[in-house]
This record gives sequence, structure tokens and C-alpha cells, in this order.
Amino acid sequence: MSGAPGWSTGPSNGGPSLLGARSPATARPGRLRSRFQRWFQSRLPLADTLTLTQRNVYILPSRPGLMLGATLLVLLVASINYQLNLGYLLTFLLAGSAVVGMHVCHGTLRGLRLHLLAPEPTFATATTTLEIQLTNERRRPRRAIALSVLGTGHWTWADVPAQGESRLQVAFQPGQRGRHRVPALTAETRYPLGTFRVWTVWCPAAEVVVYPLPELRPPPLPPGEPRSGGAHAANAQSSGEFDGVRAYRRGDPRKLVLWKKLAKADELISRDTQQAQRHELWLDYEQTGLPGKEARLCRLCAWVLAADRLGVDFGLRLPALQLRPSSGPAHRLACLEALALC
Repeated sequence: MSGAPGWSTGPSNGGPSLLGARSPATARPGRLRSRFQRWFQSRLPLADTLTLTQRNVYILPSRPGLMLGATLLVLLVASINYQLNLGYLLTFLLAGSAVVGMHVCHGTLRGLRLHLLAPEPTFATATTTLEIQLTNERRRPRRAIALSVLGTGHWTWADVPAQGESRLQVAFQPGQRGRHRVPALTAETRYPLGTFRVWTVWCPAAEVVVYPLPELRPPPLPPGEPRSGGAHAANAQSSGEFDGVRAYRRGDPRKLVLWKKLAKADELISRDTQQAQRHELWLDYEQTGLPGKEARLCRLCAWVLAADRLGVDFGLRLPALQLRPSSGPAHRLACLEALALC
């Protein structure tokens, strides 16, 4: 339902322009509609797999369907008034086609199984892609099925083969860092005639973890901390490495080679792992050098990604959590998730 056209006060009284403002009478239906949608979604079960049945599939005539109904009514009245046998034939032929189309349209969604694959974590302000698997156990294909985040209107279309499956990808933007529930999804079809709209509303139980947005140009990694109380911290290198370096030796792993120094000095240099064993790299929340919480988390996120690219062991200190130094994809994901939920 579209709102009433905007209005404004005239320039003679010098009042402020209210062009585009909505009166309380026109805003009230929108509020009632949003409240009804929230109430309706709160009654739906949370599940990552949904089988469509007669209980959760809804059908109503579309706008072309309403136009067809009005046309059939006019044809029927004209046929009765003028006693036109061919008019009766055309009217009931079109009405029968619409009824058959209604049955086929409802059966296109009925019996379909929807399954949401586990969503991948993402960074703040980035778009998350949800992958939904559609499974058809019938011997007939299902045509023109659309999926979208409820209320967005950005549809993704697919056909599901007979006794097969198809996958659709739906995008949404979760927003700030943290753990967010996947929004309600809707699937619909208007196949084959477009005179009826068949749809369902689905509330998945999955959640998406949103990491902080990494700082664009972070400072070098902090210097390593000594493992024993009497040792001194190693000096930070100009490249931002906390551990020492040495000349390249045949057989050194590629992850130990400082490729940036190779590009600058045209010389192969490797990290001194023996010196690194005497020091630990800690990414400390209190030592980021920034005042705000979100800015600190963004810098720590950038440091975590930089240390992981270098392949060094690093630990993470947060106000309520501490992760011991380690390396690898699992440790990186654990640190990023800790930053997201901090």
C-alpha cells in the first residue's frame, strides 16, 4: 500500500517544508503491518530445514489474476444478457484454465524441501551470501521458484529438476560485528499462468558471525614479549616483524622467507626461528594505542590477519579472554570470532 502524496506549507507563512512527510493516518497502516509481520514471524518455528506442506504454503490471486477474474465476470454477465453460447464456452474455458493453473501453482511449492547450508563468517559492512539447497523428490520438475530475504524484493530464480536438487544464493548485509541471526526468507512461484501467487515464509535457526572491519593501514606488529621474566623483548624490525632474521638457507620453508625484503633488497632472508622460540608475539587489547573499543578491535583484527599471513605464532589478549600463542587456520578463526563477540 503506497502512502499519500506529500504536502508542504506555502512560502507566504515562512513555515518549514514538509514535502514527503506522512500523516499519522497514512503511517498507521504501515505500523500495523510491521507489527503483524513481527507477530507472524514469532509464531514460526526456527529450523534450517523446512519441508513445504499445505500448512505452511499460502496462495492468493495476483494482480493479473484479479484482472482475469473481473474479465470473466464481465464475460459471464454479457453471455447471460445476450444468450451467447460461445460466450459461455469462452468464459468457462478460461475459468477452468485458471482453476487448473491454481492447482499446478500450489503444487509447485508443496512438497519441496528447503535446506540452509551453514553460512560463512564475514567482516563488518560486507555482504553475506546464504546458500539454500532445494530438493525435489517428485518425478516432475518444479519451475520458476524464487527465493529472497523477506521484505527486500531481490529475487533469485531457479528450476528444480525431477528427483534432483538445485542451489540458490541469497545475499544480505548483517551490519555491525557480532553474532546475527539469519533473517527470515521467503520462497514463491507464479508458475504456470501468473494468475496466482504461492509463497511461504521461512525462519532459519542459523546465525552469522560478523568480524570487525580490519584497519585499512595498521601499524607494524608489536614486538615480541620474552618467555622468561629476565629476558628483554626483541627489537621490532622495520618491516614489522617481531622476531630476528638470518640469511636464507637451502631447505628453509617458504613461509619463513621474507618476500617483502626480497622485493626491496633482492636478497633472500629467512626468519630466525631459534630467536623466535625465546619470544612470544602477543596482540594485546590494552596496547593498541587507540582510545575507542571498536577502533581497538579493528586494529587487532588487522594484526591477526597480518600475523596469520606471516605464519608466526601469536596470542590474543582481550579484557575477558586470552588465547595462547598458536598458528594455523583454526587459531585465526578462533581469534577473529573472539574479536567479533568481544
